[in-house]
Order: sequence, then structure tokens, then C-alpha cells
Amino acid sequence: MTLKIIGFEVSSNTLSVIACLNELGLPYQIENPASWHALKEEDFLANKHPFGRIPVLYDGDYKITETRAICRYLVSKYQGKHNDTILIPHDINEAGLIDQLISYEVSYYEPLLKTIVLQEVFKLHPENHEIIKHTCEEIDKVLKVYDKLLEGKEYLNGEFSLADLLHCPYTQYIYSSTKHNDLWDKRPNVKKWWDRISNRDAWKKAWKISRDAWAAGDK
Repeated sequence: MTLKIIGFEVSSNTLSVIACLNELGLPYQIENPASWHALKEEDFLANKHPFGRIPVLYDGDYKITETRAICRYLVSKYQGKHNDTILIPHDINEAGLIDQLISYEVSYYEPLLKTIVLQEVFKLHPENHEIIKHTCEEIDKVLKVYDKLLEGKEYLNGEFSLADLLHCPYTQYIYSSTKHNDLWDKRPNVKKWWDRISNRDAWKKAWKISRDAWAAGDK
């Protein structure tokens, strides 16, 4: 059965789910809402997501929302069925460490990058140079910690995992559409890590889908 994603390909959250599906070797189709404004309409709120967010995943009659919940669901149900990729280890202790790393991503990493991307890439807020400067300073502090976490490792937990995957969308937007990639490049362990995760076939395929949608005007 083909899985269906409701979302826009340029959305960072939708991109995370697309990359997860690619990593697991799962077929899927993407259905775009009528517009971004449609996410706040009564029908979408009642039947798709109560807070008007994307993506929404349908697996047959089963519906699930929220990016990380969707990815965990996909891993729980489909990991190992179509390929050998392991995004969450079966060992409960190792799985707990992946959740810990995902918590780092959602708590300390993504919010800072999102501030930059919404201002400089999506232009959703007027550019505030003081906010951008302060945010970059905070990103630098976070990346200093990440550089330490990555010492002697190719990936955050040693092997590639869902935690690494979830860092891709906003980091890719920073690299592709801003001038702040030097914050990553000056940290040798972080730079090598980003080069590894951004060059995985599953991510490159997801990013191409996003770039094609952007070029077609789906912003």
C-alpha cells in the first residue's frame, strides 16, 4: 500500500518525513493542500491537523501527524522490511540515546536555525540584523557542543540514525540559501558529519523534490 503525505515539499518538516520514507525504501505519494492558507481552514483543522500544521501521513485508513511521531511510527512499522537501514536501534538503551539526541535537535538546534531560515530564506519576517547576529552567536555555541559530541564518531550516535536525519532540512537551507555555513565549516567534526548526512542518497532525493517544487513556484 502506498503511503500518502499531505504537505508541501519545501516544508522542512515534510522534507524530514520524505527523507525517512526514502531511507526505509517505502513508496509514497505527496498531496499538496490547496494553499498555505488552507491549513487554517475549518475542514483541515477538523480532519487533518487540529493546529493546522503539516505534514500529515496516511497509511491506509490510519492517520498520524507531527513530524517526529510520523518518523517513529514509520520506523516502528517498516524498518528492516524493504532494506537494511536502521534508523532506531532495536536495543532499548541505544534507542533511548537516539531519543535523547532528537531532543537535542528539537530543543537546541532547530529553533535557532529556524529563526534564520524564516527571515533569510522564506522571508516570513522582516530581516532583523540584531536578531540574526545574536542567533548566529547562539548557533556557534550549540555547534561547539556538537563538535564535542561528534569526536571520534561519524554520526551522532556512532551509526547513522533518525537523529542525524532530522538535522538535515534546516541545515540544508542554511547551506543552500544563506551565508552562514561558515559556522559549520569551522568545526571539523561538524563539517565532516554534515558532509556525510547531506550526501546520503535518501536525503539528496528528498532535497531534489524540494528544489523542483521551489522552482515550480510552490513556496
